[in-house]
Amino acid sequence: MSAMVNRLAVVGATGAVGQIVLDEIQRQGLTFEDIRLLASPRSAGKEVEIGGKRIVVQAISPEAFNDVDLVIASTPDDVAAEFVPWAVERGCVVVDESAYYRMQPEVPLVIPEVNPDHVAEHRGIISSPNCSTTQMVVALHPLRKAAGLRRVVVSTYQAVSGAGLAAQQELTEATRQQLEGKLVKPQNFQHNIAFNLIPQIGSHRHQGFTSEEIKMVRETHKIFRDDTIHINATCVRVPVFIGHSESIYCETKEPLELDEVRELFRNAPGVELIDDLGASNYPMPTTCAGRPEVFVGRVRKDLDNPCGISFWCVSDNLRKGAATNAVQIAKLVAEQSAAARS
Repeated sequence: MSAMVNRLAVVGATGAVGQIVLDEIQRQGLTFEDIRLLASPRSAGKEVEIGGKRIVVQAISPEAFNDVDLVIASTPDDVAAEFVPWAVERGCVVVDESAYYRMQPEVPLVIPEVNPDHVAEHRGIISSPNCSTTQMVVALHPLRKAAGLRRVVVSTYQAVSGAGLAAQQELTEATRQQLEGKLVKPQNFQHNIAFNLIPQIGSHRHQGFTSEEIKMVRETHKIFRDDTIHINATCVRVPVFIGHSESIYCETKEPLELDEVRELFRNAPGVELIDDLGASNYPMPTTCAGRPEVFVGRVRKDLDNPCGISFWCVSDNLRKGAATNAVQIAKLVAEQSAAARS
């Protein structure tokens, strides 16, 4: 089915994720008659290349969304809160990567491999989930479909790129300073990130959990439309540039044999199984960065619980955790619009 958009806008086009959105638009074959690149006033006037053409970036404004059909947006929450209503009022469908609208009841929270049917329920806004939630849910989805899902315990090892370009620069500089024996003064993190792990991502929330951990719980419940799943998350920032890793333990409602689990992962859309411990072959951030898949390895059954499954999950947080998922959603919207016209 065709994935053609008459007028497409990309908001945050000059940012790190915005640049990957432009790459994913071409990689996934989302075609358009016209594209408008929008960013903050300080980035207006810059030129960005897409499809061999140089496009001048415009400042975000209400008028910038006139005659636009579909918007893919990667901005901070406060920016999304301001501009998304401007776009919706002008008839645009907005695929938003910020956290601002995710938990609003009327806004679908979509991962195309998991709940593509939810796209049709939008009222002008479709949210893309948090990066750590996205890769976990993509991996859990085939197990849940096959045997139900009762419980999830996840520990994340999240790259600094999840905190933005300045955080990546801080890791580089902090590493250099520490190697030179200098005092490291953290700017973007609560503590020095070089040669360190920080077991806090986000702010303090209910009963000692952080905002990132609560996102993983609530977003998973919303995507699966099942708040009976018991989820316990611990989120840790690690000195890795790109690629979130997760150690996941889950309990299904019905037992699955190990070969069945591996086959489910092997056949799941968006998942790539790399699982040969004897050959030291498993997913790692350095080998998964720059790729759009969710990678799974170190698959094993609980020695005591027939419904318990453990596995290791890695994904590029800037790709499937952000840009790739947003463009996949945009393609679904374009395909549904094409089907409605035919």
